[in-house]
Amino acid sequence: MKSLRELEKLQEEFQENLKAAEKRILICGGTGCVSSGSRDVQDVLKEELANNNLEDEFGIVETGCHGFCEKGPIVIIYPEEIFYCEVSVEDVKKIVQKQLLKGEVVEELLYQDPVNKDNIFSYQDIDFYSEQQQIVLKNCGQINPEDIKEYLLTDGYQALGRVLTEMDPQEVIDEVKESGLRGRGGGGFPTGLKWQFARDSEGDKKYIICNADEGDPGAFMDRSLLEGDPHKIIEGMVIAGYAIGADEGYVYVRAEYPLAIERLEKALDQAGEYGLLGDNLFGTSFSFDLHIKAGAGAFVCGEETALMASIEGERGMPRPRPPFPAQKGLWGKPTNINNVETYANIAEIIDNGAEAFSSIGTGNSTGTKVFAMTGKINNTGLVEVPMGITMREIIYDIGGGIPNGKDFKAVQIGGPSGGCLPEEKLDLSIDYDSLINAGAMMGSGGLVIMDEDTCMVDIARFFLDFTVAESCGKCTPCREGTKRMLDVLEKITNGEGTLADINKLESLAETIKTASLCGLGQTAPNPVLSTLEYFRDEYEAHVEEQKCPAGTCEDLLNFKITEDCRGCTKCVNKCPTNAISGEAKKQHVIDVDECIKCGACIDACPFNAIVKE
Repeated sequence: MKSLRELEKLQEEFQENLKAAEKRILICGGTGCVSSGSRDVQDVLKEELANNNLEDEFGIVETGCHGFCEKGPIVIIYPEEIFYCEVSVEDVKKIVQKQLLKGEVVEELLYQDPVNKDNIFSYQDIDFYSEQQQIVLKNCGQINPEDIKEYLLTDGYQALGRVLTEMDPQEVIDEVKESGLRGRGGGGFPTGLKWQFARDSEGDKKYIICNADEGDPGAFMDRSLLEGDPHKIIEGMVIAGYAIGADEGYVYVRAEYPLAIERLEKALDQAGEYGLLGDNLFGTSFSFDLHIKAGAGAFVCGEETALMASIEGERGMPRPRPPFPAQKGLWGKPTNINNVETYANIAEIIDNGAEAFSSIGTGNSTGTKVFAMTGKINNTGLVEVPMGITMREIIYDIGGGIPNGKDFKAVQIGGPSGGCLPEEKLDLSIDYDSLINAGAMMGSGGLVIMDEDTCMVDIARFFLDFTVAESCGKCTPCREGTKRMLDVLEKITNGEGTLADINKLESLAETIKTASLCGLGQTAPNPVLSTLEYFRDEYEAHVEEQKCPAGTCEDLLNFKITEDCRGCTKCVNKCPTNAISGEAKKQHVIDVDECIKCGACIDACPFNAIVKE
């Protein structure tokens, strides 16, 4: 690309071509919908369009993730914006015959409001979407991520052109500082200040790194962004490179994200082909190249010094800091590292101005945040909301509340490094400072919702088990301390714990937080400490009463047949260990020594006469 005007002419040309093909069918091609069969839907749709001589009238566009993963595969018909969800191969013929040929809406494929049962035609009227404020995700689900032309039609790379031709590097950094953007990868460090440190560091070579090593259980924000809008991340990284004086960068993405890597590779090739990567960008003296490094899936490589070691071909293990990466990073050179979502905000800040960005959110937490909602929630998916929103609004207004009429119990925010917050914190403002004060953290944006049937002691055990498995083993507090904590938690969930064990957990947690080398160990105790703070009564019940209040810890459960038993013998026929006995038409009994607590009897009983206690 030789000039900004050349880019604008190209965008005008693409816009004219788009007007000639306004009838489009968007099919979600994110990993979630692909796994639900969206590619099969797309193949059959192509056949049906050809069979009805419609292939020249309607263009099929495979997009990235549309966010509403619970309702995939998703198909949207333009220009009417008719939103069809949970579309199967068998539904395609109906869409073609009714919608495309006759202009009649296929009512049974529309989204149905769970409260008033009304069918909703446009996705923009669905609470899941209408309550969001999308900046980072605005292109995801709307454009073909494998076609650079579609990104350019959203004014893509305009920010880069302006930066290189109208702004000096310090002006770029000042704009990012003024926006108040903080790193979206976990710690929330001010992005502009981080860039300033890297720019001020002396070095004959500097690097830009995008941390896409997303390893939190239940998190898929980075994956979806790379799959749905890879050029936005590329543009943000090139701008960052110009700002700090780097001419080379790496996207470190886990190998378990093959679709993200495939689309990123295509995006890099296309950006190079159009002169948006490489030498003398926009006719200036600035040159920049990007590479992809596929990680092997080690959670610790999300820590920036371990990530750099992995890129260098070494074992992914953290290094002591200081020196910080901005001073001595990749191959000993000054390096700036931000995550996917952070870079995805940069072009928006340049295009619309720092003031517009900082007007969203709260004082110290500006802009929006992307969250991946999973667990016991009606609307599983990817959402983007303004900072300062409450957890209640996210879970109930956007997420649709808890399934099956169950009560909300807790939300795990921030992944294994975060904390579990109870119902009393539902109206807490979602911003960096409020979450830290509550014993949690923003993290990269994973939200795991739990209902009344969740044992909080077992949840702490689950996350600590993950951390123990992912520890690199370099420092003793993390390697040995987290294992000792896990041993204690397993002892408690097995019914062998004591009150002294609870005190031991707290003591170990504080030591590990203080003495561990990197963020993995320093934050590993957070799920334990937060559940002890808000759900200590559950720990005490496990120890003092030998009881799991949620009824999930098997070693503390007994199955009992109540007086509601009619003696139908269905439970006897289903029990795999012959632990149930009794005469027909009389109350049966369970031999607790023979019972393996599989729950088959509960499922078989038509009278709800078998309970856990």
